[in-house]
Amino acid sequence: MPTVHFIAIGGSAMHNLAIALHQKGFEVTGSDDEIFEPSRSRLDRLGLLPEKLGWDPFRITTDIDAVILGMHARADNPELIRAQELGIPVFSYPAYFHEQTKDKTRVVIGGSHGKTTITSMIVHVLRHAGVEFDYLVGAQLEGFDCMVKLSSTSRVAIIEGDEYLASALQPVPKFHLYHPDIALISGIAWDHINVFKTFESYVDQFRTFVKCIEPGGKLVYCAEDPEVKTLAEASEGNEARIPYGVPPHRIENGTTILQTAQGDVVLQVFGRHNLQNLEGARHVCHQLGIGDVEFYAAIASFTGAAKRLEKLADVPGRAVFKDFAHSPSKLKATLEAVREQFPQRRLVACMELHTYSSLSEGFLDQYAGCMDQADHAIVFYDPHAVQLKRLPPIPPDRIRTAFGRADLQVITDPIAVMGAVRADLKGDSVLLMMSSGNFGGLDLQALTEAFIA
Repeated sequence: MPTVHFIAIGGSAMHNLAIALHQKGFEVTGSDDEIFEPSRSRLDRLGLLPEKLGWDPFRITTDIDAVILGMHARADNPELIRAQELGIPVFSYPAYFHEQTKDKTRVVIGGSHGKTTITSMIVHVLRHAGVEFDYLVGAQLEGFDCMVKLSSTSRVAIIEGDEYLASALQPVPKFHLYHPDIALISGIAWDHINVFKTFESYVDQFRTFVKCIEPGGKLVYCAEDPEVKTLAEASEGNEARIPYGVPPHRIENGTTILQTAQGDVVLQVFGRHNLQNLEGARHVCHQLGIGDVEFYAAIASFTGAAKRLEKLADVPGRAVFKDFAHSPSKLKATLEAVREQFPQRRLVACMELHTYSSLSEGFLDQYAGCMDQADHAIVFYDPHAVQLKRLPPIPPDRIRTAFGRADLQVITDPIAVMGAVRADLKGDSVLLMMSSGNFGGLDLQALTEAFIA
């Protein structure tokens, strides 16, 4: 079996790919200058944790078949330079995943929002149907111990296609490197402004993604997203185009029910975006030979992807959800989903400005109107996170102006969030906590217990 060395093995996707190759029988080594949990424990458990932190060019020897370079590693990394001197092939992790799956049917899910959920839905259905498949996903899946799997016998690979850059040597969006046979685009809303400085340059990445579809391939796209619809229908390629939108449904007592030709299907997820995601997943599964009867039987037990409208508590009159939402489009969609599902309840919503984009002065105004659905709207940010990203401090009034809410509560102390979500709390209520971070280390379990008490 090949010997593979990972430079920056501690990354979320990198350490999962390392584990997948180890489980496939590869000889795996790695290095990094910092490794955090849960990567550290997971690598250590399998004997893959580097003996010491830091870079050492003497780790790179001629018996290594390939080096996989993480985005965390720079072009002047001494191990990378040594690999180049020895002529060892160097891959980004998406390029190497493609190398391992190039003879399989590759499904790549792209989009500014929804891609983790759609990928998770497809994986859930295929597993329910007993189909063997490889996968690469961006969130921990229930019932799976690793976010990446590669096998010698599967004929299908399901891939979550991130638009962020692949590596210092391949500074292109990761989803350009998978070359799908079946591609899906769920939505386009400007993100990663530290890389894509204009909306148009961001949209261009999706145009290129469509051009990367293999000859005779399929493009499944959300026709209810105007940017996606325009892009997909203007494409000059020979790929078959399959549009989708929100399927017929109704809501009864806080539960969403699909209305299908096969009868009602009671769901455990809710919201227009989740319904769009479900319909996109259904079309992809059709292309993989899964019919509606089998699809609906499986999707009825899908409880959601990790951190995507994840239910923390649900008692009579009170519920608490957490969500990965942080960009304007995700924020708005998540709030609208909760408001539609619980129209009579008081909605308390707290989001964290955490990413480089969200904390940038030039991007803040993109949040206009995103918190309008909340009865009580709270924005938290950690001043330390602003300093780490070397950005100027953000005055609270500037945040209120950007969101377009004079009553917006702006908080920089995680302890103060506890009191804020319970302020003026009475009657039936829902709490929605939204962030790609951790609210400055706030104990969400304690917060949840305080809210439902």
